[in-house]
Amino acid sequence: MAITASYILTGIAIGLLVIYGADVAATMGSENQQGFLPLDDMQRGIGLGAPSLILPIIAFFISLKEPSKGLGIMIVISGILIIIGGLAVIGNSSGESERDPIASSAMLFAPGIIQIILGGIKLKKS
Repeated sequence: MAITASYILTGIAIGLLVIYGADVAATMGSENQQGFLPLDDMQRGIGLGAPSLILPIIAFFISLKEPSKGLGIMIVISGILIIIGGLAVIGNSSGESERDPIASSAMLFAPGIIQIILGGIKLKKS
């Protein structure tokens, strides 16, 4: 049962990351900086980004004693998506923002790397 809950949590995280990425991509092509979700950057980050960072880590610890290659792959995918998102923010920054895009994106690299490591541990145990 714990492995099923872990699959669900990680699946939700991947789904949120895909929605987050699609919404950010939609804002890049429009002048009003509004994606298909009626959220600003902070709301999008808190509502979609934070759960995507936390849920795979929770899923790993819930299923710590149960081997599962599928779950390990899903956790690695989640970490890779987070890192790709951080790289996209760095690559598309215009330099006009008050916030430093490299510093704010670097905060994403640590959880992404942690998720990749946890996924690798899960794969190795399987």
